[in-house]
Amino acid sequence: MASFRFMHAADLHLDSPFIGISGLDDNLRSFVQESTFRALDRLVQLAIDQHVDFIVISGDIYDSSNISLRAQLRFLESLNRLGMEGIAVYVIHGNHDPLDSTKLTMTLPPHVHVFGAEPASVTAVRRSDHQEVAVITGMSYPTSKVTDNIAIRYPAPSSGLYHIGLLHANVDGDPHHETYAPCTKRDLIQAGYHYWALGHIHSRRTLQESPFIVYPGNIQGRHVRETGPKGCYIVDVDGSFNTKLSFHELDSMRWHIVEAPLDSYQDVDEWRRSLESILTEIARENADRLSMIRVRITGRGPVHRQLEGGYVLDELLTDLRRREAAKGQTCGYRGCVWIESFSLQSGDAIDTERLLAEDSFAGDLLRLVRGEQGRVQDPDGVVAKSLEPLLEHAELRSLLDEINPEELLEWVRRAEELTLGLLLRDRSQGEGVGT
Repeated sequence: MASFRFMHAADLHLDSPFIGISGLDDNLRSFVQESTFRALDRLVQLAIDQHVDFIVISGDIYDSSNISLRAQLRFLESLNRLGMEGIAVYVIHGNHDPLDSTKLTMTLPPHVHVFGAEPASVTAVRRSDHQEVAVITGMSYPTSKVTDNIAIRYPAPSSGLYHIGLLHANVDGDPHHETYAPCTKRDLIQAGYHYWALGHIHSRRTLQESPFIVYPGNIQGRHVRETGPKGCYIVDVDGSFNTKLSFHELDSMRWHIVEAPLDSYQDVDEWRRSLESILTEIARENADRLSMIRVRITGRGPVHRQLEGGYVLDELLTDLRRREAAKGQTCGYRGCVWIESFSLQSGDAIDTERLLAEDSFAGDLLRLVRGEQGRVQDPDGVVAKSLEPLLEHAELRSLLDEINPEELLEWVRRAEELTLGLLLRDRSQGEGVGT
């Protein structure tokens, strides 16, 4: 069989609204909201530059089932560019853009194949000589909630060609994503395909190499839970079906979580200068893109109490954002560092190890809280029981449904610090009075 090259992308989420990012002026907000389209443009140019024979896109081309006309037109424009280069495109739709989505009906060019609501197979050819090289099988979501195992309905390989399965699914039940089209790695291995081109999970990962079972992640991070490089895979297959993957970055805006410890500093200005050094290094390492940062303030020391009220951090955030917005006007936001938020995870200068060993109310409380940190999702845990009254209110329940385990754990840690701070201050004042 002849060698060939294809691109595997997924989760484009075109026209994502980026709701919840605060403090952006009009220019920066426009830059952020255009980022998924910039990633799409880069994807197209990469496919052309790398001379791929075809592209597979494993679902969630659009961000919402109420698909914007702008997103449709930009995607169609990209497809037409690929068609001019003779690059075929094979597409499935996922839970964000199922087949019953609200959209304008458009006629797609003939080099684009969209799989329907039942598993089906088509044959892909090499661009240079139209030699058949691969069988591609896929299925689009008919509605937004596909909860059965559709992978086991994919047909068995029927020829001596390379077999690629397009699947938008949660393999082995990743707890951080909705359990749509659930299946197991074993299901995919037993199917007999050479390459499973997965979508739905936004972090890049290779679950298996024989056969290849691959999530490329999304092409542009949309919030702080989608950190690190985002892009797609170029896949080379030789005449013996040996498969080689290379990852290519497509994002123009990258999310980071960085730590700014305060242990070593005696005043806020000292700590501020160290923070600015961290931000300068991030800007240097990401000179060609915008960096969106959440700063975790960690450690224990006297600076914590100066930051705890929030006023100093608010003022510092405003000033740092002002400087980056001004810089962005002249450099197109390349090399800019925008602080999305500060996350105060530091504490007073408390000897927690001594407290954990202490027979006191504060020691008992600390031991209880540390035990509950491992049970934030336990329905019988203190956290779940404490939230039960809030869940009776529809609006609050909808907000709490969006909270992930990491955020719940942060709440517990902050409650620990606030409570211990108050208790130990009261105790030290009481000891002072008694002496």
